[in-house]
Amino acid sequence: MSKSNHGEFFQFLIVGGFSAGVNFVSRIGFSELVSYRYAIIFAYLVGMITAFLLSKHYVFDKSGRPLKDEFRDFTIVNIFAVIQVWLISVGLAEYFFPYISFTFYPEEVAHLIGLGIPVISSYFGHKYFSFRKV
Repeated sequence: MSKSNHGEFFQFLIVGGFSAGVNFVSRIGFSELVSYRYAIIFAYLVGMITAFLLSKHYVFDKSGRPLKDEFRDFTIVNIFAVIQVWLISVGLAEYFFPYISFTFYPEEVAHLIGLGIPVISSYFGHKYFSFRKV
């Protein structure tokens, strides 16, 4: 049974929000081990795997494509997203926030803003590329 586009997008937002939370919390943990710049990448991978599993199960209709093909395409879409997240997060935390003397949890605020940027492009990328029907 096909989901409505509005319902599907809402489910994507819920799954994406949960996955972003996993990403955000794991980034804080990774920051204890590596620099902020690397922690963003490692945490993104954790969030991406979470998002793939949940999106496949709860958001998009079955595509009829092999799992490895869906995951490959999901990864391609997320390469573009992680670039956006990284540039925004690092740019804000390391350059813009110090410039304006913003000191209220600058890495956390920058990372949250960065995570929110690719929501729309990721939805359409996953709908029409990652989980497209055969």
